[in-house]
Amino acid sequence: MKRLMVVVGAVGCAIALACFSERGSGPTVGGAAECRVPVTVIDSLQYVVAIRNFAFHPDSLAVPRGATVTWVNCEDVGQEPHTTTSDNAVWDSPQLSPGNRFSHTFPTAGGFPYHCTPHPFMTGKVVVQ
Repeated sequence: MKRLMVVVGAVGCAIALACFSERGSGPTVGGAAECRVPVTVIDSLQYVVAIRNFAFHPDSLAVPRGATVTWVNCEDVGQEPHTTTSDNAVWDSPQLSPGNRFSHTFPTAGGFPYHCTPHPFMTGKVVVQ
């Protein structure tokens, strides 16, 4: 049983690292993120939303109060940048080129809808419990 837990833990770490790994030998802030494996929860207070194919994945996310959500642009190099912008002016990321990421911590409970400013059809929601 202990061996199984070690293997499961190692696989989870590998998946999380794969989501944030970079292609090529370019700088961390310039390359495209791999994001081949959908990882939503890294630990109890760290969550990931992938931006891929002009959509947020997942588009709805429930998190506990105090959690940090990180949006990662997983589009291919050369795609247009995206933003994660709160509908209620709670946060507004800069434009995220492929490989860039933005994080926001949610200290209070509530529903937080958001969108991509250049692509308003891209919408999502964080529900803080």
